[in-house]
Amino acid sequence: MAADDNCFSCAFGDLTLTRASRSHSRTEQNLQAWDAADELLLAHLAEQGVADGARLLIANDAFGALVTALPTNTAIAFCSDSFLAARAARANLLANDKPDAHIAWHTSLDAPQQPLDYLLIKLPKNLSLLEDQLYRYRHLCSASTQVIAAGMVKHMSAGAFDLFEKLLGTTATSLAKKKARLIFCTPQENCRQSGSSPYPLRYAFEARNLTLSNHANVFSRASIDIGTRFFLQQLPRAEAPLHIADLGCGNGLVGLAVAQQMPQAHIDFYDESHMALASAKQNMCDHFPQRADQCQFIADDCMASANADQYDYIFCNPPFHQHNVVGGFVANQMFHDARRALKTGGEFWVVGNRHLGYHVHLKRIFGNLVQVAANEKFVVLKVKKR
Repeated sequence: MAADDNCFSCAFGDLTLTRASRSHSRTEQNLQAWDAADELLLAHLAEQGVADGARLLIANDAFGALVTALPTNTAIAFCSDSFLAARAARANLLANDKPDAHIAWHTSLDAPQQPLDYLLIKLPKNLSLLEDQLYRYRHLCSASTQVIAAGMVKHMSAGAFDLFEKLLGTTATSLAKKKARLIFCTPQENCRQSGSSPYPLRYAFEARNLTLSNHANVFSRASIDIGTRFFLQQLPRAEAPLHIADLGCGNGLVGLAVAQQMPQAHIDFYDESHMALASAKQNMCDHFPQRADQCQFIADDCMASANADQYDYIFCNPPFHQHNVVGGFVANQMFHDARRALKTGGEFWVVGNRHLGYHVHLKRIFGNLVQVAANEKFVVLKVKKR
């Protein structure tokens, strides 16, 4: 993307915004770090005026467009489940010479304790995360709190509107502009459904004698996806004290299965989702309490923080989208990171949909490839670092 394409002109001024990505993929390099929903929300706030000292909570700001644009004479709580989102927000603040002393950084698993003047939410892809967030944040809202959600119309659903009505209060929407829309909610104590968040969910995986805990933003949080189920059937066994990584771990099921089949292994879990890592940690503590303290649960951009030549095995079920963008750039970065992090002779095992063509990229990066198993939908591949 050319430098001019990173220029974000909004109601609060002109900024330079990037996605702060390590990827060399042209697909990702050509993606903007904001969308029309960011523009619409900022235009509304500028028109209404944001008072000095106002307390704002911003949830799901994908690359920091909102937190970078908003006035610094406010108190902002940045809340995100994404390690990458927080990293991008910090990078964009720095690139625009914006201070961050007025910003408190939170994950999806904690929240500020002070009452809010504004609750600003970029609508997440899954309604489970939105539901959990509304439960977590609603005690910070009063009748005077301005609750505004922003999203692209194509990603909005009636379910999001219903959650605001059920959990917070009377809800209305703006007109659509540039295919974006705002949701306005007036908190009303007597309209709120009582209770607390239903997350984390728990379900049993009888084939492995496991019960799994799953926070709201975890992939396949209500049941085991069929790709992982197929992957587990192919995993190797070993008795040696090996160093293992579960890359893109989600709820940690692959790592748990490895723990069953490699009783002496030291296992590290990598994900960019804080909820995924919390789920994986809880599941390790529940099923392998004597080994959980030896594990690391690492919020990371793929395996950027891993040492070179560190692991004997890396197991991975790559995501094929980031936020609302579908593409293979995340998987490709995982493949490159895995090669660097493996010991010589170490193996990288991957499961994926057959149509994604992972075999082409893996063979190019590693120079070798073995198809371990395949069915009509999925393929399990392994490569070795030489």
